[in-house]
Amino acid sequence: MENYTSDSSDSDSALRTLDLSYLSMDNEVLDKQFLNTKSPEQVDTLLLSQNLLPILPASVNRFTNLRSLDISNCGLTRLPEFWTNCPLTCLIAKHNNLANDGLTKDFENLSNLRELNLSGNRLTEFPNQILDLPSLRYLYLGGNRINEIAKDIWKLHGLRVLSMGDNILTEVPSTLGQLKALQALVLCDNMLESLPSSIANLTSLKTLSLHKNRLRTLPTEIIKLKCLTELSLRDNPLVVRFVSDMTHNPPSLLELAARIIKSSDICYDNESIPHNLVQYLNSAHRCVNPSCKGVFFNNRVEHIKFVDFCGKYRLPLLQYLCSSKCIEPRDSDEELVSGAMIRKVLLG
Repeated sequence: MENYTSDSSDSDSALRTLDLSYLSMDNEVLDKQFLNTKSPEQVDTLLLSQNLLPILPASVNRFTNLRSLDISNCGLTRLPEFWTNCPLTCLIAKHNNLANDGLTKDFENLSNLRELNLSGNRLTEFPNQILDLPSLRYLYLGGNRINEIAKDIWKLHGLRVLSMGDNILTEVPSTLGQLKALQALVLCDNMLESLPSSIANLTSLKTLSLHKNRLRTLPTEIIKLKCLTELSLRDNPLVVRFVSDMTHNPPSLLELAARIIKSSDICYDNESIPHNLVQYLNSAHRCVNPSCKGVFFNNRVEHIKFVDFCGKYRLPLLQYLCSSKCIEPRDSDEELVSGAMIRKVLLG
């Protein structure tokens, strides 16, 4: 029944995978299988999905070098008490029957865990024991009944992906803005009516999924997310306002002077002007209108242009221009596109 796969041709040194998934085994059969496994210390990955396991047998602790454990779709009601100094880096326990009291009281033995997937369970509260996982990078809690995100979420300072779609969240704590390494934030299918302005502090964020919520407004600070390439907003009440109610403050004297310097190709260096002004001038962004040679800094004109996608959808693209004069006539077929400065907004 054992199905081993080696990570390298050197079978003596390579850690291996034990695949026992899709066998509909119960605890008793699995316990015997574990006890009969030869050299369990060589097993690196253990795949147990699609079995009949309300709990895992204690014999799982024989796998002392286990790095990845998949116990999805097993009907689990309780996670095992992981052994001391467990080297596990990936734990996938999605689509089970885990409630909050079915989780271990703490994850102190899982200090190396980088990925945790508890999606599709019966959690009603954010599991606070997760906050003690210093190495965690990927956290998936979607498809539960969680009503709030822990205010101490900032403790997961290395988190890159936070997926909490399809819950019953009504608000997002401002402390979430302290997750500087976060690249993807999935909050779709919830009950959110607003977002904190601190979301603009997520300087590494590339994907923000907000569709199927109750959002009526977005914080204006969201335009500061310079790495953002995908913003999903469909099925929110805010769509009309987001497209039509855009207002802008006039540029500052500093920005006007800097625009002239950049557009006129005036030379400057650290010896002629203060270093902070050099940094400011170097932060200039080109207008996305290909017919314009202008630049902008903090002040810009936001423009929505709808384009056909696959002949089926009309997708609006949020573009940054240096002036309202750069908005092309409506009947123009030319799209304004500029790599990193374009923001794709999915509304349909």
